[in-house]
Amino acid sequence: MTEKEKMLAGELYDCGDPELMELWLRAKNLMQQYNCLDYSNKTEQLRILDELLGARGKSTQITAPFFVDYGKFIFLGNNCEINMNCVFLDCNRITIGDNVLIAPGVHIYTVFHPVSASERINKSVNEDFPFAVSKTAPVTIGNNVWIGGGSIILPGVTIGNNVTIGAGSVVTKSIRSNVLAYGNPCRIIREI
Repeated sequence: MTEKEKMLAGELYDCGDPELMELWLRAKNLMQQYNCLDYSNKTEQLRILDELLGARGKSTQITAPFFVDYGKFIFLGNNCEINMNCVFLDCNRITIGDNVLIAPGVHIYTVFHPVSASERINKSVNEDFPFAVSKTAPVTIGNNVWIGGGSIILPGVTIGNNVTIGAGSVVTKSIRSNVLAYGNPCRIIREI
């Protein structure tokens, strides 16, 4: 099993692996091009997004700057708006449904490091990059969701349909459909 296959399977993997580093550098170059474009150059923005992302639906808007790990593991539905300064660490799949609004400064993480220092600092894997041992879990966001500014969504979280996540929330567990949720940790406040 390659390190990329381990990464996508949620197993312990070496993110300093040459194949992964090549994908990472490719994404960083595309991201830099995107973030430096004139805002009126929609044709080039869409071209770069098509090359960077796994998929994007119709009427997708991403305001620069936008930051990713690989890009190719991000799948966006139709009518998505991602505002400026969002960070998507897509070391596993990030799936976002239709009609989703993501406010400025939202972070979505699919990657984490082992809690145990002896697992996390593993020089036998890659002597040049000893802190590179990681695990992943996918993130899924349903349709008609609004994620408030500055929120953080942690690995393995699923957010249902028709959900509003309040600004500044840290979403540590999955949130069912049709609710308002906020806080640190994020919790369901009421049905909507």
